[in-house]
Amino acid sequence: MPLKDARTFTIPFLQVLDEDGKVDPKLDPKLAEDQLLTLYRGMVLGREADQRMLKLQRQGRLGTFSPSTGQEAASCGPLLAMTERDWLVPAFRELGGMLMRGVPFSRVLMFWGGQEEGNVFPGAPRTLPIAVIVGSQIPHAAGVAYALKYRGEKNAGVVTFFGDGATSQGDFLEGANMAAVWKVPAVFICQNNQWAISTPLAKQTVSETIAQKGLAFGMPSLRVDGNDALAMYRATREALDRAYRGEGPTFIEALTYRLMMHTTADDPTKYRSDEQVKEWEKRDPLIRFRAYLRGKKLWDDDREAALLEEIKHEIDAGVREYETREVARPETAFDHVYGTRHAFLEEQRAEFLAALQRSKSHG
Repeated sequence: MPLKDARTFTIPFLQVLDEDGKVDPKLDPKLAEDQLLTLYRGMVLGREADQRMLKLQRQGRLGTFSPSTGQEAASCGPLLAMTERDWLVPAFRELGGMLMRGVPFSRVLMFWGGQEEGNVFPGAPRTLPIAVIVGSQIPHAAGVAYALKYRGEKNAGVVTFFGDGATSQGDFLEGANMAAVWKVPAVFICQNNQWAISTPLAKQTVSETIAQKGLAFGMPSLRVDGNDALAMYRATREALDRAYRGEGPTFIEALTYRLMMHTTADDPTKYRSDEQVKEWEKRDPLIRFRAYLRGKKLWDDDREAALLEEIKHEIDAGVREYETREVARPETAFDHVYGTRHAFLEEQRAEFLAALQRSKSHG
């Protein structure tokens, strides 16, 4: 007998704004003027904060961190689509979106400065801490979404972010499968920035798209131009509406690019070409969205200058708060391993403090 196709699948691709900032009227989510300006401000704030953090790190005033430059639309678009009832479960490259959410910039600096207080976000409820361990946040997102369903919370969902490298981790497979089987109200957003540190996408997977990995779990999946803020908004908003209706999770692959290094401890010139970077610079999400706003007569050079000045003051205030805050005790990390103290940890604490004292005396 001839073989028959058991099932066929397609991966839709969504783009609302082209690279010149021209909108597809059939796909335009028709956001209000204030929403458009909020979205643009979030992306600019994310970019400017990222650049300030790089200067601070190079000056020895901040630890190693993961830049987000080039990926602002992939997080800010979804954050505009979220409400305060939704949970945000970030990875470590969603700076613009987190600041839009209300996370204080000073707390982000504290986190990358090695202070535990940087994991607490006053003013941004239902926001989990930054997750540096690749893929570790995905089961957390599935669990939070299951809790929402179990408690019967209406019009509430979970949006989680992760990179393309995370889709090769077991945490992704387990979390996504659990979410799909239990039909939890979750939105999985993979920021496919083409590189898992120095491993190019082609050497990580032979799948034609990352989105089809979501299909493997039985959840609706699509590929989105991740440098198109309107497309990311629309895809996330529709996915959340679906989640609110009890129809389960959605998988979104945001096709984007990391214009800077993986972290400030990384040298991207060792593994990628300047030509590739320049090609992606032409698709810069800020340039594209600014052109769109200008076309709608909502933006000009004066408004741009005023916004940059306003954001500079906001960033300056965050840096001041970070640098004038009382520094935590150096052994604080030992306080938070378990809920109670344990003898073997206290031995390590004492050893650490003794070594610290010796280094100070040799000064």
